[in-house]
Amino acid sequence: MERRAFIQTAAVGSALAAPAIVRAQPQIRWRLASSWPKPLDTIYGGAETVAKRVAAATGGRFEISVHGPGEIVPALGVADAVQQGTVECAHTASVFFFGKDPTFALDGQIPFGMTSRQMTAWMYSGGGLQLLRDFYRDYNIVNFACGNTGTQMGGWFRKEVKSLADVKGLKFRIGGFGGLVLQRLGFVPQNLPGGDIYTALEKGSIDGSEFIGPYDDEKLGFYKIAKTYHYPSYWDPCGQITMYVNAKAWEALPKDYQQIFEMACSDAHVEMQAKYDARNPEALRRLVANGVKVRPFPKDVGVAAWKASNDIYAELSEKNQKWSKIYNSFVKFRDDQILWSRFSEGAYDSLLQQMRNASSKG
Repeated sequence: MERRAFIQTAAVGSALAAPAIVRAQPQIRWRLASSWPKPLDTIYGGAETVAKRVAAATGGRFEISVHGPGEIVPALGVADAVQQGTVECAHTASVFFFGKDPTFALDGQIPFGMTSRQMTAWMYSGGGLQLLRDFYRDYNIVNFACGNTGTQMGGWFRKEVKSLADVKGLKFRIGGFGGLVLQRLGFVPQNLPGGDIYTALEKGSIDGSEFIGPYDDEKLGFYKIAKTYHYPSYWDPCGQITMYVNAKAWEALPKDYQQIFEMACSDAHVEMQAKYDARNPEALRRLVANGVKVRPFPKDVGVAAWKASNDIYAELSEKNQKWSKIYNSFVKFRDDQILWSRFSEGAYDSLLQQMRNASSKG
């Protein structure tokens, strides 16, 4: 009888103590600076997903307020803001900051790099995340994969590009590493935040622009000015989006909050790619219905871009040890994935398209 009473008393005590443990967790407020235009529920929405998941999992005790470009810092100023502790975290594309060190681009994408699925595999199971964590340590940043756009479109042009000669002197908005490659093809690269592209096109400050893909590009209205939409994007076979966290802010988080934050980023990573895959097909149909001409780049543009890309990678590997260390891992993983794709998704996709084409003709 006494033993039963003791067990009951202990159980009641444990039940009462559990809420006290939850209540003992600190109330934390972070600010997140996004590089993305607010109307884009896909890419800007990734940061909102993280904030919602974190708040729900902590009972509102860990709150993250999401701020658009210019509300705290400019779109391209978020890396410095995290490094300096102006904000605790930021949601951005690392390719924007290749001017600090080209190695940043390997956390986002490089021309003729990996697809979204391949990039995620490298990050989570191919050693990519740890290599990049080591790199970011010098910038007081902890990085997390937090979204992917999938393979992007090549961009918007006022006139169709029919040969490599047509790109000479074109003022073309392109972010990050791709601009370095296109410059060697004759383009004049312009690095502009997404929210500034439409105005630049409208004013004629630029002749064309790449951004992401049909869904986001339609929302930003580029088709109203430039009617030719080229594909594929040699320079953005995918677009990994990264969450930057100030290292000191990260270390100050309780361990369970760290786990919750990490899981929220992974959730946002999967959700973003799913949104793009679900929404791009219909958006492309609407663009075509509005008079957009969807055209492949001519072969000589692709050949020239491939050569220029590999020339640049070789040059960087000779003079930048940080680049070389991560690039060697990146490109080996890419090549292994290309081999595997020949027998898996690549083979299946090719077969499926052949069968559908044959059925439609029959």
